Amino acid sequence: MMLALPFPAIDPVLVALGPFAIRWYALAYIFGLLIGWQLARMIAARPGVWGGTSPMRPVDFDDALFWATLGVILGGRLGYVLFYNPDYFLQHPAEIVMVWKGGMSFHGGLAGTLVALILFARKRGIPVLCLLDVAGVVAPVGLLFGRIANFINGELWGRPSDVPWAVIFPSGGNVPRHPSQLYEAALEGALLLVVMLVSVRLGVLRRPGLAAGIFGIGYGLGRITGEFFREPDPQLGYLAFGTTMGMLLSLPLVIGGALLVLHAVKSEPRAS
Repeated sequence: MMLALPFPAIDPVLVALGPFAIRWYALAYIFGLLIGWQLARMIAARPGVWGGTSPMRPVDFDDALFWATLGVILGGRLGYVLFYNPDYFLQHPAEIVMVWKGGMSFHGGLAGTLVALILFARKRGIPVLCLLDVAGVVAPVGLLFGRIANFINGELWGRPSDVPWAVIFPSGGNVPRHPSQLYEAALEGALLLVVMLVSVRLGVLRRPGLAAGIFGIGYGLGRITGEFFREPDPQLGYLAFGTTMGMLLSLPLVIGGALLVLHAVKSEPRAS
């Protein structure tokens, strides 16, 4: 057998008190949302990055956090049901609400969050694109924590590989595999977060929609790249021309992001 790194013995359950358990995956969602919330408040409180008066107040994100949380959970679960396992849930509809059994889709969560934030922005009188820009800046925080939690859970592992850092996952058979969760944590999380924060310093928030567009392009390209190393979901396998569902769902993000960037560049920057 090829050399491979043993999977670290990390219990997916951090603390268990009788039937109540705190899992790393749940903590990833909680920390991602809370840190993103604080970062969003900081951005809203800095009029300089907006080229003048901020279009929103830090306190607005206290309520936006609740709306975004609902969007992530409901959209993420619905996306998984529709995109990745519709036949199974058609036969077992009662399990659709059993989110504790696992099964969330980032693309579904993104769609749910977009709907929630658009409704919230209209309710508060906040420019929609400006709110989505802030969401695009902070979203990589949640992606970073989420992918690390995927690795701890030993799920969504990569394709078989003979690289020196290949890992044998407990549920992946006795086969060394790419730790694709960590690749995605680096690309969609850490690297994209740096890109977004640098973009803010360069003044992208002065052009509504530009930051959101950069996020769409960055995440889409990062996810597509990661899919080349990630094992497709067994119920779907490879699709046409060796593509995967993750690739197909990410392509519209790249296209939509590029259109947002073009729109923002052609538009006038925000007035002071």
